[in-house]
Amino acid sequence: MILSGKRIAFLGDSITEGAGVSDPDNRYDNRMLRDADLAAVYNYGIGGTRLAHQQKASPAARADLCFCGRAYDITPDADIVVVFGGVNDYLHGDAPFGRPTDGMQSTFCGGVRWLMSFLKERFAGKTVVFMTPAHCNTGAIVDALPSPDHRKIDPITGKSDGRPLVEYVDTILAIGAELGVPVLDLYRTLGIDPNKPEDNKAYTADGLHLNDAGHAILAEKLTAFLAEIE
Repeated sequence: MILSGKRIAFLGDSITEGAGVSDPDNRYDNRMLRDADLAAVYNYGIGGTRLAHQQKASPAARADLCFCGRAYDITPDADIVVVFGGVNDYLHGDAPFGRPTDGMQSTFCGGVRWLMSFLKERFAGKTVVFMTPAHCNTGAIVDALPSPDHRKIDPITGKSDGRPLVEYVDTILAIGAELGVPVLDLYRTLGIDPNKPEDNKAYTADGLHLNDAGHAILAEKLTAFLAEIE
């Protein structure tokens, strides 16, 4: 795909909003605006937000503005829609993980399926892509383990709903493959792993949010991924 002149909408969480960068101009979408000669970027990043619906109100109400609800706000002028989320579903919130066949926004799996299906229909004839969460390690949270704040009991199975981040990643990949939505696997291909102290220091602000150098790499990865889509 030729990106020059394209308009891209970015639906995301705090990384897309720009947490961790020294200046919004260094955020990955604005880097792509310049480097890929885009016509426009539309940023729909809100920190703390999840794909799935929250069942009970959070102390910070803004974090309950889930991706599925905000998908209606994306401008129809966008030629490409990029969705980058899932890490907050892993980190916190009370929506169950669910099952891959779920279709409602009340579980993580259902939120992924619903959002992909909705955006494919709403932007028919255009390009919709997802990016998975990347590795994270804040010290208190290590992505190989279930998040401490997300070890609830699954009402379906009666077991703990806590899962490592890779299960969220693989769910996005699997549903994307089923529905024909391209997915960029940042967990395996970004090349930044905050579990390594040197990567944590060089490319992140806190083990979760990317710094300027991390956003530069993300912009390069996404640009190359989009360029390969026909």
